[in-house]
Amino acid sequence: MSGNHDISFRQEQYMEARQNSELFTSHDYNFALEPLQETNLQIGVSREQNEVWNHGQEHALALQNSGTHSEEIHEKQLVEGKDEVDSQEIQNESYDHTFDLSFPDNDDSGTSENDKLALIVSQDLNDNLQLAVGHCMNRDPLPGLNISLSQQLELAPPILQCRSLQTAPEHNLIVGMEFSDVLACRRALRDAAIALRFEMQTVKSDKTRFTAKCNSEGCPWRIHCAKLPGLPTFTIRTIHGSHTCGGISHLGHHQASVQWVADAVTERLKVNPHCKPKEILEQIHQVHGITLTYKQAWRGKERIMAAVRGSYEEDYRLLPRYCDQIRRTNPGSVAVVHGSPVDGSFQQFFISFQASICGFLNACRPLIGLDRTVLKSKYVGTLLLATGFDGEGAVFPLAFAIISEENDSSWQWFLSELRQLLEVNSENMPKLTILSSRDQSIVDGVDTNFPTAFHGLCVHCLTESVRTQFNNSILVNLVWEAAKCLTDFEFEGKMGEIAQISPEAASWIRNIQHSQWATYCFEGTRFGHLTANVSESLNSWVQDASGLPIIQMLESIRRQLMTLFNERRETSMQWSGMLVPSAERHVLEAIEECRLYPVHKANEAQFEVMTSEGKWIVDIRCRTCYCRGWELYGLPCSHAVAALLACRQNVYRFTESYFTVANYRRTYAETIHPVPDKTEWKTTEPARESGEDGEEIVIRPPRDLRQPPRPKKRRSQGEDRGRQKRVVRCSRCNQAGHFRTTCTAPI
Repeated sequence: MSGNHDISFRQEQYMEARQNSELFTSHDYNFALEPLQETNLQIGVSREQNEVWNHGQEHALALQNSGTHSEEIHEKQLVEGKDEVDSQEIQNESYDHTFDLSFPDNDDSGTSENDKLALIVSQDLNDNLQLAVGHCMNRDPLPGLNISLSQQLELAPPILQCRSLQTAPEHNLIVGMEFSDVLACRRALRDAAIALRFEMQTVKSDKTRFTAKCNSEGCPWRIHCAKLPGLPTFTIRTIHGSHTCGGISHLGHHQASVQWVADAVTERLKVNPHCKPKEILEQIHQVHGITLTYKQAWRGKERIMAAVRGSYEEDYRLLPRYCDQIRRTNPGSVAVVHGSPVDGSFQQFFISFQASICGFLNACRPLIGLDRTVLKSKYVGTLLLATGFDGEGAVFPLAFAIISEENDSSWQWFLSELRQLLEVNSENMPKLTILSSRDQSIVDGVDTNFPTAFHGLCVHCLTESVRTQFNNSILVNLVWEAAKCLTDFEFEGKMGEIAQISPEAASWIRNIQHSQWATYCFEGTRFGHLTANVSESLNSWVQDASGLPIIQMLESIRRQLMTLFNERRETSMQWSGMLVPSAERHVLEAIEECRLYPVHKANEAQFEVMTSEGKWIVDIRCRTCYCRGWELYGLPCSHAVAALLACRQNVYRFTESYFTVANYRRTYAETIHPVPDKTEWKTTEPARESGEDGEEIVIRPPRDLRQPPRPKKRRSQGEDRGRQKRVVRCSRCNQAGHFRTTCTAPI
């Protein structure tokens, strides 16, 4: 290729909008390239590779030049016709992200088609970026410009990105459009401004008219809406001008308020209430191209969640009505709420469903575990739990309460309510065994309300205290093993091992009464249960609901209970044996283990069983064995099974009734019924409860809000302890140990 040819680069960046908003942004960049002699370019390879490739093509091009003269003339005419296209038409035409490099109309050198350079690059740069690079007409080369092609390409300006204006039909604003009221009008204009990427400034707004203009200086766009006579409807009266501002150049938006954020993520929060503010920020940026602050996203979520779940204060006010609904839909249930006699602020709430009461008294083991967990709600609160244990050993929720402050009186009140519901629903109070922590408030409450019950210490709480005091995991494991020992000899052996490791730990443990936590000397029947931390078993229930308003939290727990009863009821219907699966496995293992035990009969009730560990005396009439496993767990041990098989007795008949499938089904025979929605509660029902003096009190939120957690302290790392600290030096007196601002040396 010979002659002077200039290859012009033109970048046309444009955007199009609909209706009354048209924004155009264009930039022209022209670079004249030095003459190219017989050169073709391949995209994606270096200049040196192109030169090698061109030398290989010279011979083939020479042969083709003689046969393509007519085709060159025709192509030249097409190029000249193309140069006559108006530049404005080229600007409005979409090139589908294509670079088009062609030759000017003064190309009369008679070059062939292969001598011309046509470079077309199509690539998807961005959904919000549209580029059009077209032929530049009548551009003369820049004088004195003598640089290579690769250098000229590097001089090309950076590609500017902007957000495209793709508006939905509902954001189109036309004269005569009507809105239900002024709020709907403002909301529609706000959404249109965000969609069209311009900021709007309110000029006038009252009950009958609304006027706004574009916030960009010099932009003539203006809109006026007015109220129709005799109707609340607003309509667009006039729209002046079109946008000439080019839209906003930043990623924020003045109209992206907290309410707009709430409206934008309403549907997502209804599906997933646990959506985090960070995820909301990502969604808004992807969908709307707007960057917001974390606080805006958090406030938007809180606003929509308050509308979806109701406010915390409103739920406290509706607590008396909720108690009425519990008693109405689940007859026999206990649901009471108490407020402060001074100001009516919330103090205590207690609930126990009739299904739980009947299941515990009729079929559960006479064992109750007490525990508590702190709620993460807006207001200070603690959830108190009282649970039983079914035939499978699973936690059986019996009653729970919410208190504003945990103290001696709150535990006394909770245990008093628990004792009353057990006394009312049973002719003879069962002899209970109660497990709890060492908290003195719980100990005093149990002694006052259940004086005949056996009170055991939760071994988990004991081992955690050992871990805190001595920070030794070996001691913790030994305490667990000592708690499980069935005989005095085994227990003293474990205590000796603890004393060898830490005499202080052994002395500290011996100061705690063994009868409260050691299985071998505990007077009650725990059926192998050593812990009372039932909140860990119900942790998923509490964690999902603890941050909700109080009625929403109670409803979440009720739904979990309702589902739990139904699932366990249906599961038990599939069992065909006499005992529950865990008890069945225990008996089968005992039968397999005792096959080789020699048994010697003393009389109809007493037997002597010989094992490798020694001899064991079994009394099948009293259901006892010297190993104490039968009486402590309620299931025959291997020694007892050997004696029962020797006298041809049915082993299953000598198990406690708590482990039978029939008893398990009675545990979950009752149903916990749903509670209607708040909107269906009768408004005629009083929202107050009578106090002891007959006066009606209103339940208000607790006085204390939950304080934010203490920020974590920065602990010095091990590698930092031996590192020498930097010595500061004053720039005024040049002395070490202080700064210029605190310098006291005389000038």
